Amino acid sequence: MKQDNIARSGETAVEELVPSRYALSIGEIDVLIVSDGVLPLPTETMATNATASDRAGWFKDMFLPADAFDWPLNVLVVRSGEQLILVDAGLGGQFPGFPRAGQFPKRLQAAGIDLGSVTDIVITHMHMDHIGGLLVPSVRDQLSPDVRIHVCATEVDFWETPDFSHTAMPSPVPDVLRSTAAQFMDQYRGQVETFEQEHEVAPGVLVWRTDGHTPGHSVVRLTSGKDRLTFLGDAIFPVGFDHPDWHNGFEHDPAESVRVRVQLLQDAVETGELLVATHLPFPSVGRVAADGDAFRWVAGFWDF
Repeated sequence: MKQDNIARSGETAVEELVPSRYALSIGEIDVLIVSDGVLPLPTETMATNATASDRAGWFKDMFLPADAFDWPLNVLVVRSGEQLILVDAGLGGQFPGFPRAGQFPKRLQAAGIDLGSVTDIVITHMHMDHIGGLLVPSVRDQLSPDVRIHVCATEVDFWETPDFSHTAMPSPVPDVLRSTAAQFMDQYRGQVETFEQEHEVAPGVLVWRTDGHTPGHSVVRLTSGKDRLTFLGDAIFPVGFDHPDWHNGFEHDPAESVRVRVQLLQDAVETGELLVATHLPFPSVGRVAADGDAFRWVAGFWDF
């Protein structure tokens, strides 16, 4: 998968009126960011420990609706050496009410990427919008039976008896999360390879456990030569730069999530590395600058 083959700029399907994939290189590592679509959520989930007026003020300042917003969904495809790695798999199309999510399979196909050539899958955590795409029958049927699925052992253990006592999710969500995680393990247990703290998936591709959002939540760092990019999964949300201390309703340990978020953002300020995250607006490529006690997101310029 060479970069000139990843982009396929002239072959976007007719119905795709906006860009849905973005290619870049991190040294010798090829990266493709793919939009899985958007997931509508109530604004309360973005900041559960903020006052209603402060939360509404932030959404107003961002020119976003007051009651609900579209939560972006991004996944990565990474080529390192002979390995083709999928990082997370989006929501899938099996959940009613989310018709604009679950887009990554058709967008990979439009990019000329064969799911059967994927050698490794990294799951940052087992929420349904990160594993649901693997439960789509057409996706499962295309994957190689030898594909390796890398998940933190702590994450796998947590979903045996998950604790939602510190979350503030919409009421139907915990049961769906629980059943989706169980279905994922039922279908892929034989292909799951667990790690404890960190694991080098391929040359220059390191996944390591951060905790916080879920007990086994992990991030992925790509390093090649002087270049570095970190995929933060759900360690950061759009509000997290201005208000890193605001809790997200999906965080299983909100206080630890704040600590993890601040540490990762401080590291990014120091290194100047590129960041990508699941729920930042596509393509979510940018850097972080310090802004007093908070942070400032500096979106990357598109490289055409």
